[in-house]
Amino acid sequence: MTARFLAHAALVVPFLCVAACGDDDDAAAGPPAGVDGGGGEAAAPICADVPPPEKPAASCDVTIESPPISGAAHVPEGTALSYCSNPPSSGDHYPVWADFRQYPAPVEWPYLVHSMEHGAVVLLYKCEPSGCPDVVDALVKVRDEAAADPLCSNGVKRIIIAPSATIPTQVAAAAWGKTYRADCADPATLAAFVRDNYAKGPENLCVAGRVF
Repeated sequence: MTARFLAHAALVVPFLCVAACGDDDDAAAGPPAGVDGGGGEAAAPICADVPPPEKPAASCDVTIESPPISGAAHVPEGTALSYCSNPPSSGDHYPVWADFRQYPAPVEWPYLVHSMEHGAVVLLYKCEPSGCPDVVDALVKVRDEAAADPLCSNGVKRIIIAPSATIPTQVAAAAWGKTYRADCADPATLAAFVRDNYAKGPENLCVAGRVF
């Protein structure tokens, strides 16, 4: 091969990767190196520093953070993934997203992260073993009182409510690039989190996903 050909190839290959490796519904890439997302054991993550948290006035301890975006590629369902925040707020994810509704059982993170990419806010609770119907009712009220979504039909809102056994606090929430953790269901700060972070994902879509 000539030196001119080798130099041209060195320029073309990175360009092809940029064009072919983006986040679209056909993209597939290896898992990133936080929080296990399902699909088996995941590698330890390499995560950027998180800016100082916000601590809004609330009826209990509330922490809001803005973790740096850690990826957005689609990987095959079942791929081992881990995340840089708990709850996750960005990262590689499965090509399928969770439908915007309330779930009785946990939903794997890679489906929820894809929903966040579409602008969803995820409201989570951890109440084992005795349950906490008052907390769940508070999350449902936050969803019901949130503003209507002009991109959705039939009154759907891009808000998911689900239990989680792995969040570090009784209540958590996440949207693309934002996390919320609290020791209680504080209606005012939860409503503000939903309002401020709703429909902020890089793909602002209201399309039905998979029901789990």
